[in-house]
Amino acid sequence: MRFVATSFLLLICIFAAAQKTDHKLEQQIQDLIKGFNGDVGVYVHDLKKDKIVAINPDTIYPTASIVKISILTGVMDKINRGQLDYHQRLTYTDSLYYSEGDDIMSLAKPGSTIELSKVIMLMLTISDNCASLWCQGLGGGGVRINQILDSLGLKATRVNSRTPGREGNRSMYGWGQTTPKEIVAFMEKIVKGEVISKQTSEKMLRLLSRQYWDEEAISQIPPGVFIADKNGALDENRNEVAYVNGKDCSYIFSIFTKNNKDTSWQYNNEAWVLTRKLSALLWHYYNPKAQVSDEPIKK
Repeated sequence: MRFVATSFLLLICIFAAAQKTDHKLEQQIQDLIKGFNGDVGVYVHDLKKDKIVAINPDTIYPTASIVKISILTGVMDKINRGQLDYHQRLTYTDSLYYSEGDDIMSLAKPGSTIELSKVIMLMLTISDNCASLWCQGLGGGGVRINQILDSLGLKATRVNSRTPGREGNRSMYGWGQTTPKEIVAFMEKIVKGEVISKQTSEKMLRLLSRQYWDEEAISQIPPGVFIADKNGALDENRNEVAYVNGKDCSYIFSIFTKNNKDTSWQYNNEAWVLTRKLSALLWHYYNPKAQVSDEPIKK
């Protein structure tokens, strides 16, 4: 009898969990990604109705620059502990120089000083890699940052680069790694004030709302809507995670791609087009009365 009761409860739990999936939206997203030349993972959480869509949610993807949310957490932890000050001045040295990419921080002269707050801004807003590596060191390094991620219940989200013991993961995933589901859970913890402290989470959310790279997911959402966002891109990877909080909607979504056939860096890169289409689909799905633009996606 006990076995029957336990089995019945298990079935109820499974049914309840299945009920959380928005099957109508799931089908629309499946239709959208059909035929994409690469591997795609999508996770959507409607915070108002507590419904989800999960497509390859637990597959590990390279984060590219989305790793900078993890690095931000390490820096903010140090600030919360009083080991760093948000407005303290830092001195730039030759050892911080990073030659790859188009970084502003690498243009600084050795011996020049800059506020920590501005280094954080460069890391998040324009995704400056030199500033990001500086912040990674200031935040305690990959080992310490990964300990914080683990304490948040994140098991797949990790910093790999310059992190002892994670050389194998770095060779597979690069600077960082995560899953579509975990990065949404991470963003949701920030939204709910559960990362380090409520005040710290609110600060992190404001910092993530100042994005220079706004031509993909953000471009499909009206400018009056609050968005906290981070994207990342490598030749074969194009990723983005966004929290969208409008008058009638509140949702978080991520899209991750890897093994992409289209490795171009033009506006109409296949993965970037898909990201814009997904963002537009979600915005109009959650805001059915919103006016649909007749302007086609640029090519």
